[in-house]
Amino acid sequence: MAYKYFPHTEEDIQQMLDKIGAERLDDLFAEVPEAIRFKGDYDLPSSMSEMEVRRYFEHLCNRNASLTVFAGAGVYDHYTPSVVANITERSEFLTSYTPYQAEISQGTLHYIFEFQSMMTALTGMAISNASMYDGSTATAEAVMMAAAQSKKANTVLVSSCLDPKVRRVVDTYAHFHGIDIVYLKERDGVTDIDDLRERLAAGGIAGVLVQQPNFYGIIEDFTGWADLCHEQKALFIINSVIGDLALLKTPGEWGADIAVGDGQSLGIPMCYGGPSVGYLCCTDKLMRKMPGRIVGMTKDSRGQRAFVLTLQAREQHIRRQKATSNICSNQSLMALFVTIYLSLMGKEGLKEVAQRSYDAAHYMADALVATGRFTMAFKQPFFNEFCVRYDGDVDALQQQLLKHGILGGVKVDDHTLMIACTEKRTKEEIDQFVALTKEDEQ
Repeated sequence: MAYKYFPHTEEDIQQMLDKIGAERLDDLFAEVPEAIRFKGDYDLPSSMSEMEVRRYFEHLCNRNASLTVFAGAGVYDHYTPSVVANITERSEFLTSYTPYQAEISQGTLHYIFEFQSMMTALTGMAISNASMYDGSTATAEAVMMAAAQSKKANTVLVSSCLDPKVRRVVDTYAHFHGIDIVYLKERDGVTDIDDLRERLAAGGIAGVLVQQPNFYGIIEDFTGWADLCHEQKALFIINSVIGDLALLKTPGEWGADIAVGDGQSLGIPMCYGGPSVGYLCCTDKLMRKMPGRIVGMTKDSRGQRAFVLTLQAREQHIRRQKATSNICSNQSLMALFVTIYLSLMGKEGLKEVAQRSYDAAHYMADALVATGRFTMAFKQPFFNEFCVRYDGDVDALQQQLLKHGILGGVKVDDHTLMIACTEKRTKEEIDQFVALTKEDEQ
């Protein structure tokens, strides 16, 4: 073999080509127009020793700027205890794959069981799977569950206050599964309940999807929403940043049928946008419609506690194309990360993180408004993220902040900035941000 680390020999490759009726590997790209094919040699560097490679990437790493983060919009700069990464790297845990063989996978199955238990406690729901790729795909899977549960309806109502990134994923999943998505109107930063009533009354609705807190950071009041949905045989789905549920009313308390969202707020580093982990919890009634896997606790032949995969019939390794979902091997490693974080923080620690984030955001909002250059974009209660309107150039302001090492929020429109605070943001950092906004734009 010319390349001893390649998984396929020349004979292996030829056998595969013969099987599909191709003569050479280039035939696999026959549909790519010649005009756009690269014909030259790749500009690859010469070989390096291990020490040279490490030095090279260290140099690249040092070019990254370490910023004080006031941006959120679904990914938040929370503190991660150092012990989390150390425990995650233990040999009995370090895999992202489905533990099919229970007799040799007890470590993996155990933490997945604990992850499920923690998700149900935080959401107030009966059942949790473990786990989903991220909050966006988990939300899309919930929409598919609603359509699958309904025998006649094929339309899902989605709040316009749902994160646009999540909306795009939901739209894509729905398109290829023949599900109709209709967006509910927005009024003063919250979902319009009158529009909900009108569309539910028209019939044909399989589910209703909302976000709490919503994309703008606003805490919405969903009193009576579950009753409105259930009267029309529609499922009520709530997407939440799960760390916020340490203080907020849970989806279960709102009467939700499905609770979904992202687990990144539970200590997972921002990591340039990923990886993360999604959660999906539901009522007992919907358990067999859930995608993914569920781990259960039982006893072995010696009467000792053991963990096993349960309700596997819906997964593709048995049902294949008839499976509820394609979720199988996924980011279980990140579920472990979250489980260790929650074990270390405990209930009170998680509440403290949420409370500090809330307090920092409200202190900052008041301070910005007091400058006279900002006004609150919405007259609504918010959690740790809020929108303000700026009387100047938002782009110029963000560049000014960037010069001082501050990632200054997320631009919503030409005059609106969305700012997030976590427990990591100190009073000194907030005061510096506010002081910089008072300076004349350069």
